[in-house]
Amino acid sequence: MAKVKVKKEESLSLKFSHQMEAGQQRSFDLYFYLPTEMGVGEKTLDEEEYYHSAMLGRRSYYSQGLHLPLVQNRFASINKRTKEEFRLYLNLFAYQFAVAIETDAKELRLITDPDDFYPALTELGESVTQLLKKFRRNEPSDEKLKSYFNNADNYLSWFCEQQLLKTLAYRPRSAEYSDVKDQLVALCRAEHHYREEERKYNSSGTKQDANRISNKMLLLRRLIQQGVVLKEELKPLGIGLKKFVTGLATGLVMMVVSALIIKAQGVFSGLTMSLVVTLAVIYGFREIFKEDVRVAMWRYIQRGRPRWSQILRDTTTQAVIAKQFVWLDFIRSQDIPATVAEIMKQRHRQNKVDAVVLHYRIASKVTNKEFEAGYSKIQEQVNFSLVPFARNLERGKAKIYSEQDGKVSNESVERRYQINLVAVLKDGKGPLEYARYKVIMSRSSIIEITQSKLPGGLLEIGE
Repeated sequence: MAKVKVKKEESLSLKFSHQMEAGQQRSFDLYFYLPTEMGVGEKTLDEEEYYHSAMLGRRSYYSQGLHLPLVQNRFASINKRTKEEFRLYLNLFAYQFAVAIETDAKELRLITDPDDFYPALTELGESVTQLLKKFRRNEPSDEKLKSYFNNADNYLSWFCEQQLLKTLAYRPRSAEYSDVKDQLVALCRAEHHYREEERKYNSSGTKQDANRISNKMLLLRRLIQQGVVLKEELKPLGIGLKKFVTGLATGLVMMVVSALIIKAQGVFSGLTMSLVVTLAVIYGFREIFKEDVRVAMWRYIQRGRPRWSQILRDTTTQAVIAKQFVWLDFIRSQDIPATVAEIMKQRHRQNKVDAVVLHYRIASKVTNKEFEAGYSKIQEQVNFSLVPFARNLERGKAKIYSEQDGKVSNESVERRYQINLVAVLKDGKGPLEYARYKVIMSRSSIIEITQSKLPGGLLEIGE
Protein backbone atom coordinates (compact mmCIF):
# COMPACT_ATOMS: atom_id res chain seq x y z
CA MET A 1 0.00 0.00 0.00
CA ALA A 2 1.24 3.50 -0.85
CA LYS A 3 2.29 5.71 2.03
CA VAL A 4 -0.36 8.25 1.04
CA LYS A 5 -3.52 7.58 -0.95
CA VAL A 6 -5.44 10.38 -2.67
CA LYS A 7 -8.78 9.47 -4.21
CA LYS A 8 -12.27 10.67 -5.01
CA GLU A 9 -14.80 10.45 -2.20
CA GLU A 10 -18.43 10.98 -3.27
CA SER A 11 -19.19 13.49 -6.05
CA LEU A 12 -17.31 16.62 -4.95
CA SER A 13 -15.02 15.36 -2.23
CA LEU A 14 -11.33 14.48 -2.21
CA LYS A 15 -9.82 12.24 0.45
CA PHE A 16 -6.24 11.57 1.44
CA SER A 17 -5.30 8.86 3.92
CA HIS A 18 -2.07 7.59 5.45
CA GLN A 19 -0.86 5.57 8.42
CA MET A 20 1.67 6.42 11.12
CA GLU A 21 3.51 4.15 13.55
CA ALA A 22 4.32 4.71 17.21
CA GLY A 23 7.19 7.19 17.65
CA GLN A 24 6.95 8.46 14.08
CA GLN A 25 7.26 12.12 13.07
CA ARG A 26 5.71 13.10 9.75
CA SER A 27 4.86 16.27 7.85
CA PHE A 28 2.51 16.24 4.88
CA ASP A 29 1.90 19.15 2.51
CA LEU A 30 -0.74 19.62 -0.18
CA TYR A 31 -0.52 22.46 -2.71
CA PHE A 32 -3.83 23.08 -4.53
CA TYR A 33 -3.24 25.01 -7.77
CA LEU A 34 -6.65 26.58 -8.45
CA PRO A 35 -7.07 28.31 -11.86
CA THR A 36 -7.92 31.98 -11.39
CA GLU A 37 -10.93 31.54 -13.68
CA MET A 38 -12.52 29.46 -10.90
CA GLY A 39 -12.82 32.65 -8.87
CA VAL A 40 -11.35 31.13 -5.70
CA GLY A 41 -9.00 33.27 -3.62
CA GLU A 42 -8.47 35.21 -0.42
CA LYS A 43 -11.42 37.51 -1.16
CA THR A 44 -13.92 34.74 -1.92
CA LEU A 45 -12.82 31.92 0.40
CA ASP A 46 -11.98 32.31 4.07
CA GLU A 47 -9.43 29.65 5.02
CA GLU A 48 -10.62 29.32 8.62
CA GLU A 49 -14.25 28.95 7.58
CA TYR A 50 -13.25 26.39 4.94
CA TYR A 51 -11.29 24.38 7.50
CA HIS A 52 -14.23 24.12 9.89
CA SER A 53 -17.04 23.67 7.36
CA ALA A 54 -15.56 21.80 4.39
CA MET A 55 -12.77 19.65 5.85
CA LEU A 56 -13.50 16.50 7.82
CA GLY A 57 -10.74 14.54 9.55
CA ARG A 58 -10.91 11.13 11.19
CA ARG A 59 -8.08 9.53 13.16
CA SER A 60 -8.34 6.00 14.46
CA TYR A 61 -6.39 2.86 15.25
CA TYR A 62 -5.54 1.04 12.05
CA SER A 63 -5.31 -2.55 10.92
CA GLN A 64 -4.32 -3.93 7.54
CA GLY A 65 -7.81 -5.47 7.35
CA LEU A 66 -9.41 -2.67 5.37
CA HIS A 67 -11.03 -5.15 3.00
CA LEU A 68 -13.43 -7.88 4.00
CA PRO A 69 -11.32 -10.98 3.21
CA LEU A 70 -8.45 -9.57 5.28
CA VAL A 71 -10.80 -8.73 8.14
CA GLN A 72 -12.06 -12.28 8.10
CA ASN A 73 -8.55 -13.72 8.16
CA ARG A 74 -7.56 -11.53 11.09
CA PHE A 75 -10.69 -12.16 13.14
CA ALA A 76 -10.06 -14.08 16.34
CA SER A 77 -12.43 -15.11 19.09
CA ILE A 78 -13.26 -12.19 21.36
CA ASN A 79 -15.36 -14.19 23.79
CA LYS A 80 -12.56 -15.19 26.16
CA ARG A 81 -11.94 -11.72 27.51
CA THR A 82 -12.68 -9.62 30.56
CA LYS A 83 -15.60 -7.20 30.29
CA GLU A 84 -13.40 -4.24 29.34
CA GLU A 85 -11.27 -6.32 26.97
CA PHE A 86 -14.39 -7.78 25.40
CA ARG A 87 -15.87 -4.36 24.71
CA LEU A 88 -12.61 -3.01 23.32
CA TYR A 89 -11.99 -5.97 21.02
CA LEU A 90 -15.65 -6.03 19.96
CA ASN A 91 -15.54 -2.34 19.06
CA LEU A 92 -12.26 -2.77 17.19
CA PHE A 93 -13.70 -5.57 15.10
CA ALA A 94 -17.10 -3.93 14.51
CA TYR A 95 -15.53 -0.64 13.46
CA GLN A 96 -13.04 -2.42 11.23
CA PHE A 97 -15.87 -4.42 9.67
CA ALA A 98 -17.91 -1.26 9.01
CA VAL A 99 -14.94 0.51 7.39
CA ALA A 100 -14.24 -2.59 5.30
CA ILE A 101 -17.74 -2.96 3.88
CA GLU A 102 -17.91 0.78 3.23
CA THR A 103 -14.52 0.78 1.47
CA ASP A 104 -15.32 -2.22 -0.72
CA ALA A 105 -18.82 -0.99 -1.59
CA LYS A 106 -17.53 2.45 -2.62
CA GLU A 107 -14.87 0.92 -4.85
CA LEU A 108 -17.47 -1.41 -6.37
CA ARG A 109 -19.81 1.47 -7.22
CA LEU A 110 -17.08 3.04 -9.36
CA ILE A 111 -17.13 0.02 -11.73
CA THR A 112 -19.29 0.65 -14.81
CA ASP A 113 -18.65 -2.55 -16.79
CA PRO A 114 -21.33 -5.17 -15.92
CA ASP A 115 -18.91 -8.05 -16.59
CA ASP A 116 -16.60 -6.70 -13.87
CA PHE A 117 -19.25 -5.31 -11.54
CA TYR A 118 -21.47 -8.34 -10.93
CA PRO A 119 -18.75 -10.92 -10.14
CA ALA A 120 -17.29 -8.43 -7.66
CA LEU A 121 -20.78 -7.87 -6.23
CA THR A 122 -21.22 -11.62 -5.74
CA GLU A 123 -17.88 -11.81 -3.94
CA LEU A 124 -18.86 -8.88 -1.73
CA GLY A 125 -22.14 -10.56 -0.76
CA GLU A 126 -20.39 -13.83 0.06
CA SER A 127 -17.79 -12.07 2.21
CA VAL A 128 -20.49 -10.20 4.15
CA THR A 129 -22.46 -13.40 4.74
CA GLN A 130 -19.45 -15.39 5.97
CA LEU A 131 -18.17 -12.62 8.20
CA LEU A 132 -21.56 -12.00 9.83
CA LYS A 133 -21.89 -15.73 10.55
CA LYS A 134 -18.41 -15.87 12.08
CA PHE A 135 -19.15 -12.78 14.17
CA ARG A 136 -22.45 -14.19 15.48
CA ARG A 137 -20.90 -17.53 16.42
CA ASN A 138 -18.96 -15.61 19.06
CA GLU A 139 -22.05 -14.25 20.80
CA PRO A 140 -21.25 -14.15 24.55
CA SER A 141 -23.23 -16.19 27.03
CA ASP A 142 -22.64 -13.69 29.84
CA GLU A 143 -25.67 -11.41 30.13
CA LYS A 144 -23.42 -8.49 31.13
CA LEU A 145 -21.71 -8.66 27.75
CA LYS A 146 -24.75 -9.27 25.56
CA SER A 147 -25.81 -5.63 25.40
CA TYR A 148 -22.48 -4.71 23.80
CA PHE A 149 -22.81 -7.56 21.31
CA ASN A 150 -26.44 -6.70 20.47
CA ASN A 151 -25.56 -3.08 19.73
CA ALA A 152 -22.76 -4.07 17.38
CA ASP A 153 -24.81 -6.84 15.76
CA ASN A 154 -27.78 -4.52 15.20
CA TYR A 155 -25.62 -1.86 13.60
CA LEU A 156 -23.58 -4.21 11.40
CA SER A 157 -26.71 -5.94 10.12
CA TRP A 158 -28.35 -2.61 9.23
CA PHE A 159 -25.17 -1.06 7.79
CA CYS A 160 -24.40 -4.07 5.58
CA GLU A 161 -27.98 -4.02 4.29
CA GLN A 162 -27.78 -0.29 3.51
CA GLN A 163 -24.44 -0.58 1.71
CA LEU A 164 -25.63 -3.50 -0.41
CA LEU A 165 -28.91 -1.78 -1.31
CA LYS A 166 -27.06 1.42 -2.21
CA THR A 167 -24.68 -0.55 -4.42
CA LEU A 168 -27.63 -2.23 -6.15
CA ALA A 169 -29.25 1.17 -6.73
CA TYR A 170 -26.12 2.33 -8.60
CA ARG A 171 -25.50 -0.93 -10.48
CA PRO A 172 -24.98 -0.96 -14.26
CA ARG A 173 -28.12 -2.39 -15.88
CA SER A 174 -27.77 -5.88 -17.40
CA ALA A 175 -30.43 -8.57 -17.88
CA GLU A 176 -27.73 -11.26 -17.93
CA TYR A 177 -26.99 -10.86 -14.23
CA SER A 178 -30.51 -10.69 -12.81
CA ASP A 179 -29.77 -13.78 -10.67
CA VAL A 180 -26.92 -11.92 -8.92
CA LYS A 181 -29.26 -9.04 -8.14
CA ASP A 182 -31.86 -11.48 -6.77
CA GLN A 183 -29.25 -13.12 -4.52
CA LEU A 184 -28.24 -9.78 -3.04
CA VAL A 185 -31.86 -8.74 -2.54
CA ALA A 186 -32.48 -12.05 -0.74
CA LEU A 187 -29.47 -11.41 1.51
CA CYS A 188 -30.77 -7.93 2.37
CA ARG A 189 -34.23 -9.33 3.17
CA ALA A 190 -32.70 -12.03 5.35
CA GLU A 191 -30.74 -9.45 7.35
CA HIS A 192 -33.84 -7.31 7.74
CA HIS A 193 -35.82 -10.33 9.00
CA TYR A 194 -33.01 -11.36 11.36
CA ARG A 195 -32.75 -7.87 12.82
CA GLU A 196 -36.43 -7.02 13.13
CA GLU A 197 -38.21 -10.36 13.58
CA GLU A 198 -35.73 -12.83 15.09
CA ARG A 199 -33.82 -10.52 17.40
CA LYS A 200 -36.34 -7.66 17.66
CA TYR A 201 -33.56 -5.12 18.05
CA ASN A 202 -35.74 -2.13 17.10
CA SER A 203 -39.20 -1.09 18.26
CA SER A 204 -42.10 -0.82 15.79
CA GLY A 205 -42.10 2.98 16.14
CA THR A 206 -38.42 3.16 15.29
CA LYS A 207 -38.76 0.83 12.30
CA GLN A 208 -41.57 2.89 10.77
CA ASP A 209 -39.75 6.24 11.00
CA ALA A 210 -36.71 6.62 8.74
CA ASN A 211 -35.40 9.53 10.82
CA ARG A 212 -35.57 7.57 14.06
CA ILE A 213 -33.87 4.46 12.69
CA SER A 214 -31.15 6.59 11.07
CA ASN A 215 -30.48 8.50 14.28
CA LYS A 216 -30.43 5.30 16.31
CA MET A 217 -27.86 3.76 13.99
CA LEU A 218 -25.71 6.89 14.21
CA LEU A 219 -25.77 6.49 17.98
CA LEU A 220 -24.78 2.82 17.71
CA ARG A 221 -21.95 3.80 15.36
CA ARG A 222 -20.64 6.25 17.93
CA LEU A 223 -20.81 3.52 20.58
CA ILE A 224 -18.72 1.07 18.56
CA GLN A 225 -16.22 3.82 17.81
CA GLN A 226 -15.53 4.13 21.54
CA GLY A 227 -11.90 3.19 22.08
CA VAL A 228 -11.16 3.01 18.33
CA VAL A 229 -11.58 6.52 16.94
CA LEU A 230 -9.25 8.96 18.64
CA LYS A 231 -10.57 12.00 20.46
CA GLU A 232 -9.45 15.26 18.84
CA GLU A 233 -8.76 18.39 20.89
CA LEU A 234 -8.39 21.30 18.48
CA LYS A 235 -6.97 24.62 19.63
CA PRO A 236 -6.62 27.76 17.46
CA LEU A 237 -3.19 29.36 17.66
CA GLY A 238 -2.24 33.02 17.80
CA ILE A 239 -5.38 34.29 19.59
CA GLY A 240 -3.37 36.69 21.75
CA LEU A 241 -1.27 37.77 18.77
CA LYS A 242 -4.43 38.43 16.76
CA LYS A 243 -5.79 40.66 19.52
CA PHE A 244 -2.49 42.53 19.61
CA VAL A 245 -2.59 43.04 15.83
CA THR A 246 -6.19 44.31 16.10
CA GLY A 247 -5.15 46.82 18.76
CA LEU A 248 -2.05 47.87 16.83
CA ALA A 249 -4.02 48.37 13.61
CA THR A 250 -6.62 50.43 15.46
CA GLY A 251 -3.88 52.51 17.08
CA LEU A 252 -2.12 53.21 13.75
CA VAL A 253 -5.37 54.21 12.06
CA MET A 254 -6.29 56.46 15.00
CA MET A 255 -2.89 58.19 14.78
CA VAL A 256 -3.60 59.12 11.18
CA VAL A 257 -7.19 60.11 12.03
CA SER A 258 -6.06 62.27 14.97
CA ALA A 259 -3.51 64.02 12.81
CA LEU A 260 -6.14 64.76 10.18
CA ILE A 261 -8.58 66.05 12.83
CA ILE A 262 -5.96 68.42 14.27
CA LYS A 263 -5.12 69.64 10.78
CA ALA A 264 -8.81 70.13 10.00
CA GLN A 265 -9.34 72.16 13.17
CA GLY A 266 -6.46 74.39 12.16
CA VAL A 267 -7.95 74.97 8.74
CA PHE A 268 -11.52 75.70 9.88
CA SER A 269 -12.04 78.33 12.61
CA GLY A 270 -14.65 77.31 15.14
CA LEU A 271 -17.39 74.72 14.80
CA THR A 272 -18.65 75.16 11.27
CA MET A 273 -20.63 72.90 8.95
CA SER A 274 -17.50 72.43 6.83
CA LEU A 275 -15.61 71.13 9.87
CA VAL A 276 -18.45 68.76 10.75
CA VAL A 277 -18.56 67.37 7.20
CA THR A 278 -14.78 67.01 7.13
CA LEU A 279 -14.75 65.13 10.46
CA ALA A 280 -17.55 62.85 9.21
CA VAL A 281 -15.50 62.04 6.08
CA ILE A 282 -12.40 61.35 8.20
CA TYR A 283 -14.30 58.97 10.51
CA GLY A 284 -15.91 57.30 7.52
CA PHE A 285 -12.52 56.59 5.99
CA ARG A 286 -11.34 55.30 9.37
CA GLU A 287 -14.09 52.66 9.40
CA ILE A 288 -13.34 51.71 5.81
CA PHE A 289 -9.59 51.29 6.16
CA LYS A 290 -9.32 50.04 9.77
CA GLU A 291 -10.43 46.51 8.86
CA ASP A 292 -8.30 46.45 5.70
CA VAL A 293 -5.21 47.47 7.68
CA ARG A 294 -5.94 44.84 10.34
CA VAL A 295 -6.40 42.06 7.76
CA ALA A 296 -3.25 43.05 5.86
CA MET A 297 -1.15 43.16 9.05
CA TRP A 298 -2.55 39.85 10.30
CA ARG A 299 -1.90 38.06 7.01
CA TYR A 300 1.67 39.36 6.99
CA ILE A 301 2.37 38.27 10.58
CA GLN A 302 0.45 34.96 10.25
CA ARG A 303 2.24 33.94 7.05
CA GLY A 304 4.13 30.68 7.57
CA ARG A 305 2.77 30.09 11.08
CA PRO A 306 0.54 27.11 11.99
CA ARG A 307 -3.12 28.02 12.53
CA TRP A 308 -4.19 25.17 14.80
CA SER A 309 -2.72 22.64 17.18
CA GLN A 310 -4.39 19.32 17.81
CA ILE A 311 -4.00 16.60 20.43
CA LEU A 312 -5.21 13.06 19.69
CA ARG A 313 -6.26 11.02 22.73
CA ASP A 314 -7.31 7.44 23.30
CA THR A 315 -11.00 7.67 24.28
CA THR A 316 -10.65 4.82 26.80
CA THR A 317 -7.46 5.69 28.67
CA GLN A 318 -7.31 9.42 27.77
CA ALA A 319 -3.63 8.90 26.96
CA VAL A 320 -2.09 11.27 24.41
CA ILE A 321 -1.48 9.37 21.17
CA ALA A 322 -0.22 12.16 18.92
CA LYS A 323 0.26 15.92 18.66
CA GLN A 324 -0.26 17.84 15.43
CA PHE A 325 0.11 21.32 13.97
CA VAL A 326 -2.04 22.40 11.02
CA TRP A 327 -1.49 25.11 8.38
CA LEU A 328 -4.05 26.30 5.82
CA ASP A 329 -3.62 29.48 3.80
CA PHE A 330 -3.24 30.98 0.35
CA ILE A 331 0.44 31.50 -0.37
CA ARG A 332 2.34 33.80 -2.71
CA SER A 333 4.29 32.45 -5.66
CA GLN A 334 7.59 33.47 -4.01
CA ASP A 335 6.74 31.37 -0.94
CA ILE A 336 6.25 28.17 -2.93
CA PRO A 337 9.20 25.75 -2.48
CA ALA A 338 11.49 25.66 -5.50
CA THR A 339 11.00 21.91 -6.03
CA VAL A 340 7.20 22.25 -6.06
CA ALA A 341 7.48 25.10 -8.56
CA GLU A 342 9.79 22.94 -10.70
CA ILE A 343 7.23 20.13 -10.69
CA MET A 344 4.54 22.52 -11.91
CA LYS A 345 6.78 23.75 -14.74
CA GLN A 346 6.56 20.28 -16.28
CA ARG A 347 2.93 20.86 -17.24
CA HIS A 348 1.87 20.81 -20.86
CA ARG A 349 1.93 24.29 -22.37
CA GLN A 350 -1.86 24.45 -22.75
CA ASN A 351 -2.30 23.77 -19.02
CA LYS A 352 -0.03 26.58 -17.87
CA VAL A 353 -2.78 28.95 -16.75
CA ASP A 354 -2.66 31.51 -13.95
CA ALA A 355 -3.53 29.97 -10.60
CA VAL A 356 -3.78 30.76 -6.91
CA VAL A 357 -2.24 28.27 -4.50
CA LEU A 358 -3.99 26.99 -1.38
CA HIS A 359 -1.49 25.31 0.94
CA TYR A 360 -2.43 22.70 3.54
CA ARG A 361 0.15 21.25 5.90
CA ILE A 362 -0.08 18.92 8.87
CA ALA A 363 2.89 18.01 11.05
CA SER A 364 2.43 15.05 13.39
CA LYS A 365 4.42 13.55 16.23
CA VAL A 366 3.19 10.16 17.46
CA THR A 367 3.86 8.95 20.98
CA ASN A 368 6.47 6.25 21.59
CA LYS A 369 4.12 4.29 23.84
CA GLU A 370 2.41 1.16 22.55
CA PHE A 371 -1.16 1.50 21.29
CA GLU A 372 -4.20 -0.34 22.58
CA ALA A 373 -4.93 -3.93 21.60
CA GLY A 374 -1.52 -4.49 20.03
CA TYR A 375 -2.17 -2.00 17.22
CA SER A 376 1.05 -0.53 15.88
CA LYS A 377 -0.45 2.17 13.62
CA ILE A 378 -3.00 4.93 13.55
CA GLN A 379 -4.75 6.02 10.37
CA GLU A 380 -5.54 9.59 9.42
CA GLN A 381 -8.16 10.36 6.80
CA VAL A 382 -8.99 13.92 5.75
CA ASN A 383 -11.79 14.80 3.33
CA PHE A 384 -11.63 18.05 1.36
CA SER A 385 -15.01 19.16 0.04
CA LEU A 386 -14.65 20.96 -3.29
CA VAL A 387 -18.16 22.42 -3.07
CA PRO A 388 -16.83 25.86 -2.00
CA PHE A 389 -14.54 25.76 -5.08
CA ALA A 390 -17.46 24.89 -7.36
CA ARG A 391 -19.84 27.62 -6.22
CA ASN A 392 -18.41 30.23 -8.57
CA LEU A 393 -18.02 27.93 -11.57
CA GLU A 394 -20.04 28.46 -14.71
CA ARG A 395 -22.88 26.12 -15.50
CA GLY A 396 -22.59 24.15 -18.71
CA LYS A 397 -24.38 26.17 -21.39
CA ALA A 398 -22.32 25.37 -24.47
CA LYS A 399 -23.50 22.98 -27.18
CA ILE A 400 -21.61 20.83 -29.66
CA TYR A 401 -23.22 20.40 -33.07
CA SER A 402 -22.84 17.40 -35.37
CA GLU A 403 -24.24 16.33 -38.71
CA GLN A 404 -25.29 12.88 -39.88
CA ASP A 405 -27.24 12.07 -43.04
CA GLY A 406 -28.04 15.71 -43.50
CA LYS A 407 -29.55 16.07 -40.03
CA VAL A 408 -27.99 18.48 -37.57
CA SER A 409 -28.09 17.55 -33.88
CA ASN A 410 -26.60 19.13 -30.78
CA GLU A 411 -25.40 17.96 -27.41
CA SER A 412 -25.00 20.07 -24.25
CA VAL A 413 -21.51 20.00 -22.76
CA GLU A 414 -20.31 20.81 -19.25
CA ARG A 415 -17.44 23.18 -18.53
CA ARG A 416 -14.52 21.39 -16.87
CA TYR A 417 -11.59 22.70 -14.83
CA GLN A 418 -8.25 21.16 -13.93
CA ILE A 419 -6.85 21.49 -10.41
CA ASN A 420 -3.21 20.53 -10.04
CA LEU A 421 -2.33 18.99 -6.69
CA VAL A 422 1.23 18.52 -5.45
CA ALA A 423 1.81 16.36 -2.35
CA VAL A 424 5.02 16.49 -0.32
CA LEU A 425 5.81 13.95 2.40
CA LYS A 426 8.64 13.91 4.92
CA ASP A 427 9.18 11.16 7.49
CA GLY A 428 11.41 12.21 10.36
CA LYS A 429 14.86 13.07 9.03
CA GLY A 430 14.25 11.22 5.79
CA PRO A 431 14.28 12.80 2.31
CA LEU A 432 11.33 14.69 0.85
CA GLU A 433 8.99 12.58 -1.29
CA TYR A 434 6.69 14.05 -3.94
CA ALA A 435 3.60 13.24 -5.98
CA ARG A 436 1.53 15.25 -8.45
CA TYR A 437 -2.14 14.70 -9.29
CA LYS A 438 -4.52 16.19 -11.83
CA VAL A 439 -8.07 16.64 -10.58
CA ILE A 440 -10.60 17.21 -13.38
CA MET A 441 -13.84 18.63 -12.02
CA SER A 442 -17.03 20.31 -13.13
CA ARG A 443 -19.59 22.26 -11.19
CA SER A 444 -21.37 19.04 -10.20
CA SER A 445 -18.67 16.41 -9.65
CA ILE A 446 -15.05 15.28 -9.77
CA ILE A 447 -14.64 13.68 -13.19
CA GLU A 448 -11.21 12.08 -12.82
CA ILE A 449 -8.10 11.97 -10.65
CA THR A 450 -4.85 10.92 -12.31
CA GLN A 451 -1.26 10.86 -11.08
CA SER A 452 1.34 12.59 -13.25
CA LYS A 453 5.03 11.90 -13.74
CA LEU A 454 7.63 13.85 -11.80
CA PRO A 455 10.80 15.48 -13.16
CA GLY A 456 13.86 13.26 -13.07
CA GLY A 457 15.84 13.10 -9.84
CA LEU A 458 12.87 13.56 -7.48
CA LEU A 459 11.87 10.83 -5.04
CA GLU A 460 8.26 9.77 -5.54
CA ILE A 461 6.02 8.94 -2.59
CA GLY A 462 6.39 5.17 -2.43
CA GLU A 463 5.24 2.14 -0.50
